[in-house]
Amino acid sequence: MNSLVEAIPPSATLAIAAKAKELAAAGVHVCSFAAGEPDFDTPQVVKDAACRAIAEGKTKYTAAKGMPALCEAVAAKFLRANGVAYDPASEIVVSSGGKQSLWYAFQALLSRGDEVLIPSPHWLSYPEMVRLAGGKPRFVKTTARSGYKLLPEALEKAARPRTRVLVLNYPSNPTGAVYTGEELRALGETAVRLGLWIVADEMYERMVYTGSPFVSMASLSPEIRAKTVTVNGCSKAYSMTGWRIGYAGAPAPVAKAMATCQSHLASNPCTPAQYAALAALSDPAAEEAVKPMIEAFAARSAAIYKALKKIPGVRVSKPDGAFYIFPDMRAFGLPASEFCRRLLEEQHVAAVPGEPFGAPTCVRFSYACSMENIEEGMARLAAFCASLRS
Repeated sequence: MNSLVEAIPPSATLAIAAKAKELAAAGVHVCSFAAGEPDFDTPQVVKDAACRAIAEGKTKYTAAKGMPALCEAVAAKFLRANGVAYDPASEIVVSSGGKQSLWYAFQALLSRGDEVLIPSPHWLSYPEMVRLAGGKPRFVKTTARSGYKLLPEALEKAARPRTRVLVLNYPSNPTGAVYTGEELRALGETAVRLGLWIVADEMYERMVYTGSPFVSMASLSPEIRAKTVTVNGCSKAYSMTGWRIGYAGAPAPVAKAMATCQSHLASNPCTPAQYAALAALSDPAAEEAVKPMIEAFAARSAAIYKALKKIPGVRVSKPDGAFYIFPDMRAFGLPASEFCRRLLEEQHVAAVPGEPFGAPTCVRFSYACSMENIEEGMARLAAFCASLRS
């Protein structure tokens, strides 16, 4: 067996979600906050586009990097929404999900032994992707005091001769942190001066609740753009998690390397799903369908934050984006994994422990669920926390 693969732990998120589904199948009413998956249906116009493609026989191979029309739609989206101009023919790669886009980026950018800086708490898949690409993940701790944001001075201090890449995920999974344009510019300029590539994971760009517009790292200057790989996708914004369409914008040599990887590993993204993504990115009806989703996430974010603030012992920062909240549960004297195990067993509330995210005292709650689930789940959580303090 490959030692790298053997060392990879299974996804804690998927494991908790599977356990919650198992209990639900047995008739238990589970309040699940585990999976990072919108509870909304895919917009009808998107589903219709895929069905139409299938009916018309559009089910064969496409170009490895994605069909030209979709690459053009992705480039138009980057220009329209993010202020970044990418050439659709040479700087856009469509993949089978954002995870695959990230994987290809690490494969393209890393040589064996290269270091990747990952602000922590972090999404649990980054370090495993880096290891599988032959790189070495190094975590740069952030704190609630800084809003769980990486500071330029911390980035400069962490960089070493073998450091090649900075991963920046915002809005953040798991903390919900959002960077301002000024904060991003300072980080981007520092990374460029240090000779680092930036992998900007902007998957949650639509879920920002600060009242300020989202800012894309690559939009900040030509110098930053030249060292940035921008990763995004349709999963979160258009509730298309199972369709598996991600995309990336990158300087031409990096995009070419990513497309080469895809040509050997996947041939191309699923063809009907590409037609669905084309509708998502270009049909005004899809955009209209997104607006009530974002409004609902904003309301849920406020509700779950308010509920958690009321529970004695819980320390929580207000999330500014994404659909996660990451309270610190250290006051209850249990490791996060034990806290979540007992919470599921005793109150039938599913949440993800913070250990895989680099925060062993925290617990991640996804509020990509109904308001009713939030209200009932937070009431059960309050009862559980009270039992631990009694």
